[in-house]
Formats: sequence, structure tokens, C-alpha cells
Amino acid sequence: MKTPIVSYSYNRAQVKPGILHIGVGNFHRAHEEFYTNRLLEAADQQQWGICGAMLLPGDERLYKALKAQNGEYTLTVCGRDGKDEAYRIGSLVELIWAIENPEAVIRKIADKDIRIITLTITEGGYNIAKATGEFILDNADVQHDLQHPASPKTVFGYVAEGLRRRKAANAGPITLLSCDNLQHNGRTACKAFTSFIEAQDKELAAWVATNITFPNSMVDRITPATRPDDIARLNEKNGTSDQAPVYCEDFIQWVIEDNFIAGRPAWETVGAEFTQDVTAYENMKLSLLNASHTLLSYPSFLSGYRKVDDAMHDERIARFVRTFMDVDITPYVPAPGKTDLEAYKQTLIERFGNRTVSDQIARLCFDGISKFPVYVMPNLIKMIRDHADLTRVAYLIAAYRHYLKYKTDDNGIGFDIAEPWLTEADTALIGSDNPVDFLALSAFQSTDLKASEAFTTLYLKMVDSIKKQGAMKTLEEIL
Repeated sequence: MKTPIVSYSYNRAQVKPGILHIGVGNFHRAHEEFYTNRLLEAADQQQWGICGAMLLPGDERLYKALKAQNGEYTLTVCGRDGKDEAYRIGSLVELIWAIENPEAVIRKIADKDIRIITLTITEGGYNIAKATGEFILDNADVQHDLQHPASPKTVFGYVAEGLRRRKAANAGPITLLSCDNLQHNGRTACKAFTSFIEAQDKELAAWVATNITFPNSMVDRITPATRPDDIARLNEKNGTSDQAPVYCEDFIQWVIEDNFIAGRPAWETVGAEFTQDVTAYENMKLSLLNASHTLLSYPSFLSGYRKVDDAMHDERIARFVRTFMDVDITPYVPAPGKTDLEAYKQTLIERFGNRTVSDQIARLCFDGISKFPVYVMPNLIKMIRDHADLTRVAYLIAAYRHYLKYKTDDNGIGFDIAEPWLTEADTALIGSDNPVDFLALSAFQSTDLKASEAFTTLYLKMVDSIKKQGAMKTLEEIL
């Protein structure tokens, strides 16, 4: 039985882009575009269409697919009850690929009609050193952009050059809104972009200080990668021939700090929530959802699972995750607003086990170096301070080491890892035969794990157990 498609009813020709989004990936298309697609049904909101900017050579396939469809695509929302809904999304009204037309990206940033730049450039994309919290100025591409402002390579260079022209044209202030999974993502974006601009152009930096705001936001919607077989499956199911379909879970959340210097869409009318402080929402989501994703990812992958729902239907893994939420994390997560924390945790278990979403564990394993400092370390530091039970987190970090070092699961099946932000020093620590060396990995540098005897003792025990009898046998002993 085919899933009927719900199409937008607004006239796309009348929609003007007021938002430039940098990083047009699946999550953005399942989240901000979904909200905005609904928003544009209101006649007084049609100045808030989205122009998508793609900066990387690897964006070519998706860019060309979307361009061929005039920016339209289908989004399939997979219900936990097994019932799906499909939408035709029309809010992406313009599309630019910097590799093909870099000048168009710069001009769009300078365009007075663009009043918000939104970003999904991944946790690692902000180029912030994990050990110091400072912007990495000696990055080769950053150095290129500092010295060649008119021909940028990085998102920082593009935004700086566009803002320079915006300032010169007196085109008005603008908001930069991060939609990445980072605690205080607005603060991180501010640190990254203002550090770059200060190093490149002091006069522009002074203008930025009074003409740009960087709201924090909390985003949530599980959106798997769309593989070739998913494209065929979704098109068959929906009766379409979409070259760039997306699918996601039925849960969605967006909490945004109301700090927009040049106006904003009324996203609150379509389900987003505006607040003066997103901290408690961020803490809840990053500590429970994202940390739990990381917790289940490496042990599940090493145990032979490749799909999140399959892993979560293993009672051992589900119990492991729920115990982590209840015992390790809940003491550090005050419930924001009217949130029922018990209901929120139960919903997470249901979301992770959603059979129709069937997310890839490999996606959760991707870029652990950037995820551990954000999702795991803040609460681990508190747990060590409070002499809490460190068993589950020690097991996680031992599993992460095994995943990176041996690249083989419990069944003897080899795999490739995807860690784009590993440093040479990290690689040397992973290669060391002394497991304690691994605790100096850049991902863990917010605290000295080696200084905690309680943590180190548990960790070494887990390392030895995983190597001798596998990840799942070790998990069974923990349980």
C-alpha cells in the first residue's frame, strides 16, 4: 500500500528567501525545512523561504539531484506505530553550490533580504580545539582564507567576505543561528566566526559586534542517512521518482533562544518553541538522547548489530541504555519547563527502537572524537567528582578504544572507521599497546581521566574483558 503524499499549497513563485542555510544535509531537510514548509502556508510568512548553500565537493550528488527537482523533495515521517506520512517539501526555494559558483554564496550573504543565516556544519565543523576551547587559526584552509579573503574555502571565509560586502552596502544586521548538536551552539558559533573575523579584519569585527546575534538552539529529530536502497524503497512506497528523498522519525523538537536582530519567522506557530534560555533543554537532550546514542553505538556495533532498532530490541542493550539514563544521567538533568522526565526517557527508548526508522549504528559511531566532549564528558566529570558508579561509562570508553584500535567486531568481521577529526597524536594514542595512553585522546582532554583511580581501574578491567571475551559478554557481566 502506497503512502499518500501531503503537498504544500502555497505558491513557491511568491516565496522570497529570507534565510540562507549553509550545510544542506538530511537533518536540515527533515527539521528546519519541515518547520518552514508548514510556516509558508501563512500568507504573512512568505518572506521566509530558504536558500540552501552547499560548500563542499562531496555535496555534488545531492546538489545536482535537488537542482534537477527545483529544490523540491519528499520527506517520509516514520511513525512509532508503524504508520508513515509523506510530505512534499517546497521551502527550499533556491540552491547554490560553492564549488560551481562561489560568488553567488558571497552575494547571498550580503543580500539585504537575507536576515538569518542558519547552519548545520556538524559538531567538528566549528574548528574549535577541544583542549583549549579556542578557534584553530593554524588550520591550512583557515590560513588560506585569512590571506585570500576574496576566494574563500571555509564557511568562516565565505561568511566573513559576505558580511564585509553587507557592511559596505549598508544592508543591515543579520542573525547567525546554529542548528548543530552542540551545547550552547550559538556561543560556539559566535566564538568560531568572531575569532576568524577578528584575525582577518578588525574593522569588520567591530561591525559584527553590534550587527550580528548568535542565538542558542536545541534541535532534535532522528534522521538516518539515505542510502541508494533507501531511495528505491521510499520511491516505491510513495509512488515517486525522487532523487533526493529523506526519511526520519515522527518526533521533532526545536527550542530557540529568542535573540534575532533582524526579525524572524513565526516558527512557534508550527511547533517550535522560543525561550530566553535553552540551557536546560540542551542539557536534557544532549545528556539523555545524544549520550545514550553514543553509549549504545560502539558496544552494539562490536556485538555485531548494524541497525539501532535491532540493537534496542535486544533486552540486554535496552536495559543497559535505560540504566545509564536513570542511574548515571538523571541526577544531572533538571527537567526544563513542564517536561516530564520519566515520559521523556520512555519516549527515547521507543524512538531508538522505531522499526520503520531503523537508523544505522555506523551513523552514531561517526566522528566520536567530536561527540564525546559534547555528549559524554560534561557528566562524566561530575560523576567522577561525586564518586558515582563509573562502570557503564568506563565500559563505553573501553569499547570505543577497541572499535578504533582493532576495527573488528565480536564475530571477527572487519569494518572501516569514520573519524574525520582524528589528529596525528590521537592516532598514536590509539596505536599504543598501553590502554592507559588512550585516556589522553583529544576527545577526553576536558579532564584527566588517568588521575581518577576509580575510573582507570574499571576502564582497564573493561579493556581486558572486551579483548578476551567480546563486547557483549562483557556487557552481560555488567548487567
